Amino acid sequence: MATAAVARPSLTSISSGELRSLWTCDCELALLPLAQLLRLQPGTFQLRGDQLAVLGQGEHSAVRGGFNVFGDGLVHLEGQLYRLSSYIKRYVELTNYCDYKDYRETILSKPMLFFINVRTTKDTPKEKTYAFLVNTRHPRIRRQIEQGMDMVISSVIGESYRLQFDFQDVVKSFFPPGNEVINGDNLSFAFEFKADALFDFFYWFGLSNSTVKVDGKVLNLSSSSPEKKETIKLFLEKMSEPLVRRSSFSDRKFSVTSRGSIDDVFNCNLSPRSSVTEPLLAELPFPSLLEAEETPNQFV
Repeated sequence: MATAAVARPSLTSISSGELRSLWTCDCELALLPLAQLLRLQPGTFQLRGDQLAVLGQGEHSAVRGGFNVFGDGLVHLEGQLYRLSSYIKRYVELTNYCDYKDYRETILSKPMLFFINVRTTKDTPKEKTYAFLVNTRHPRIRRQIEQGMDMVISSVIGESYRLQFDFQDVVKSFFPPGNEVINGDNLSFAFEFKADALFDFFYWFGLSNSTVKVDGKVLNLSSSSPEKKETIKLFLEKMSEPLVRRSSFSDRKFSVTSRGSIDDVFNCNLSPRSSVTEPLLAELPFPSLLEAEETPNQFV
């Protein structure tokens, strides 16, 4: 008997029943129109004049929850260009293990969010802005990111390297024919670790560049139904709740997998971080979090 083909998710609706029975830990990746996200999460995203304000980003942001927004400073929405008030740059440079450790904890502390524009080529061409969510608390997604970072360190001990995480393939395969992602580069982020090495031949010749193509199931959160929108709103709030770190297991795990080579690689003495009293994002010494001046314009 022939096996029935798996239906592609609709781009305009999603089963509210599916969401009601879906734990946020079961959501790996998700897509929804940016305009819908702004309406459903007014406490996290607000349009202020020509600015898209991302609230809860920065100092002690892990305590407040929300999303880690990755971008280059600008967002196209409904034909207009907006400046991001605060975001994590898609490319950063790190020079020591302390910066690396803070960067690693920062990007994994909250769900990631990227902005993309999709052009429909059928009939009358039109463009729509989507928000792409990466649930860093899902075991499969978190494992891919952590393993990518661990593996590159073990292969380039004491040397400089560049590591990129790319979501383009999984997003492009989600949209049916007739839809084109026109800014696919926005679906990636990278960091470059510059070691103080005398001879860094592999880095000089570009041989220490690695890319991890993250894979996962994309959940469609688009809907025009008021009932379903309320369900999606609660779902997003649950996903972006503050992370409560109950132990420093990840630090111990990292030390074990590195087999004691961390001090040799980074030459940085580490002090244990309190798992209860000290928030993950107490300080952001690496130059990745940008905060633009907020304008006094009224909300749009």
